[in-house]
Amino acid sequence: MPPPYEYLRDPDAIYRRSFSLIREAVDLAGLPPGIDALAERLIHACGMPEILPDLAWTPDLPAAVASALAAGKPVLCDAEMVVHGVIRSRLPADTPVLCFLNDPAARAIGRRDGITRSAAAVELWQPHLDGAVVVIGNAPTALFRLLELLAADAAPRPAAILGFPVGFVGAAESKAALIADADGIPYATLRGRRGGSAMAAAALNALAGGTGE
Repeated sequence: MPPPYEYLRDPDAIYRRSFSLIREAVDLAGLPPGIDALAERLIHACGMPEILPDLAWTPDLPAAVASALAAGKPVLCDAEMVVHGVIRSRLPADTPVLCFLNDPAARAIGRRDGITRSAAAVELWQPHLDGAVVVIGNAPTALFRLLELLAADAAPRPAAILGFPVGFVGAAESKAALIADADGIPYATLRGRRGGSAMAAAALNALAGGTGE
């Protein structure tokens, strides 16, 4: 009996065809090395070539992420979905990928201070934040809180911020704040409401290198 659907089944062929179609849809030639791979991965993660004009980044981002990972610095995530989207084979062995959203202390801080658990979890990043790679793919309040702490010199400076919170409340505003107030910290973000855990993880996967899928 013939299969009911005709579709591409080979995983390598799917991978090659996907990125071929992305390169047909958008011109990445003008982007610096590393940023082109970042843009390609982000488009692949969401299926929307039209995001490219809204991508904001600093040219030093790829080198900053590479140096931090090579030095054994941790990756700090705002959501478990981001953690699970990270391709570990792209990272140096034993790189810590940390998320404190479900730590009881985050819940306690949130209740005490009247803030979201995501923002409260940023407080628990403090011992790990110096030189780390921050990856935010869900909560605008996490990005806002990180920027507040940095502006007040109340937290160590990370090596880079990949800021892709998503949603209708605060997402666009938090990313605009990152662009305006990063204060020399390398970053990438996507202007507007679009973002999400898959895109945030894809950004890290692109900048971490390797070939795993």
